[in-house]
Amino acid sequence: MNPSLERARGALRSPITFSVLAGLLIGALFLLGTGADPVTAYEAVLTGSLGADGIGSTLSTGTSVLGMGLALAIPLRAGLINLGGDGQMVLGGITAAVTGLYAPLPAPLTVVIALLAGMAAGASYAALAALCENHLGVPLLVSSLLLSYPAVSLASYLARYPLKEPGSSLPQTRAMPDGVALPAFGDSTVTIGLILIVLAAAAYWFADRRTAFGYEIRMTGLNARFAAYAGVERRGLTLKLMSVSGALAGLVGAIGVLSFPYRFVDGSLTAPGYTWTGLTAALLATAAPIGTVISSFFFAVLQVGGLAMERTTEVPRELTQVLQAIVIVFLAARLRFPGRRLDRRKEAV
Repeated sequence: MNPSLERARGALRSPITFSVLAGLLIGALFLLGTGADPVTAYEAVLTGSLGADGIGSTLSTGTSVLGMGLALAIPLRAGLINLGGDGQMVLGGITAAVTGLYAPLPAPLTVVIALLAGMAAGASYAALAALCENHLGVPLLVSSLLLSYPAVSLASYLARYPLKEPGSSLPQTRAMPDGVALPAFGDSTVTIGLILIVLAAAAYWFADRRTAFGYEIRMTGLNARFAAYAGVERRGLTLKLMSVSGALAGLVGAIGVLSFPYRFVDGSLTAPGYTWTGLTAALLATAAPIGTVISSFFFAVLQVGGLAMERTTEVPRELTQVLQAIVIVFLAARLRFPGRRLDRRKEAV
């Protein structure tokens, strides 16, 4: 059989493909139930997110969604769940804002230092969650989530009081000095931050597929006990992966501050739900590098296209969030049930 045809058939039989198609089908049923035309609604999603007027917003949103998707996929590849993305991202953002406001350096160098400072802040905070698990026995799921709250609260306090823009009624810092901003593509809101995130995705793919460290990560995710027998030191791996994860989350926060509106606005990084959308994308792709890129773009299209759908068809944009949930539910079911059937066959034998 033709190898290309065989790969195409395998893709169609994939649990991911099934989950997306099932989600779209059930979404269509929801739309019919509200009296809306599913074809018109889905067409509005596509034109509103991929058309000339929406592609810029999709790429801007996709920068943050993909960045957080990669940040959470890296530890997830080893079976580690980092739920502290909000805290690490916000801490990276406020650190970049402070650096941009007070660094006595030329503007281009300040931008670089601000990005690195945001990454360092996110990495350090994520490493703290790993240390809590390694040395205090606090599960990573709990430590990463709970540490997120004080980080968000600290950033909120700084934006509302010490760093607040004088005379403004909004909880935001002063604007970055002239030139302290990431270069944008033309008149769009898409900045060079997208290139940085794409480079991070390429680095993740290379490490995952071409290095011994990537093999250790995959092996740990498939069977942690076997990986330990093979000599993979779990504590050290957890610390490394959480540090990289936090660095990427901090980079997303720094990119958000150094892009329009070129300041830290309290809630602007957490309100869109980049962390949870990124986690959903990582789960859909089972943390695979290329799959995470594709699923992140898919969810960015849904997020931006949902607004266009609401304007065109008067269908609430929350439907796109329902679609995300349905996709993950079907994916979990497809991944679980085949294993259960296999176990029953083994028991029968």
